[in-house]
Amino acid sequence: MNILATALAGVVVVETTIVHDERGAFTRLFCASELSGVMGERRIVQINHSRTASAGAVRGLHFQHPPRAEMKLVRCLKGRVLDVAIDLRAGSSSLLQWHAEELSPANARMLVIPEGCAHGFQTLEPESELLYAHTASYARDAEDGVRFDDPRIGIRWPLPVSDLSARDRSFALTAADFRGIAV
Repeated sequence: MNILATALAGVVVVETTIVHDERGAFTRLFCASELSGVMGERRIVQINHSRTASAGAVRGLHFQHPPRAEMKLVRCLKGRVLDVAIDLRAGSSSLLQWHAEELSPANARMLVIPEGCAHGFQTLEPESELLYAHTASYARDAEDGVRFDDPRIGIRWPLPVSDLSARDRSFALTAADFRGIAV
């Protein structure tokens, strides 16, 4: 596994190798020892799978407030997505900045999104599937989100947004005095 830093502290891209032979292919999805520098003392406590039917759909941008804040490790198992992390951490020099990474089975990349960052994605192909590993369990009372079209953040989605849940559409825009969340 090759770990690549991004402009957002703690948001990293993990490159893995796909080994092909006459039977097909093999890819390592997770390795605690190779990711120990990223994971620290955290451990994976929940793994989720999503399937999104249409290209252009946006899911997110979600996060959980402390003390239920979570690190996410996200991989694309089928299709292609633009995966996005937004820095919401109070005191961060990259507050409200975002990083996007195309994830697909072909590039075998994983995006690691630390606590205090929102996460979302846009499907670039229909029937795209993601696998998420979380360091905290889902907690309805801690969940929150950022609007996909928040002008203070300015995400440039590559496709017109064609499908968005009512919940994701209902997130408020960040206030002009937003100073981040403490993590």
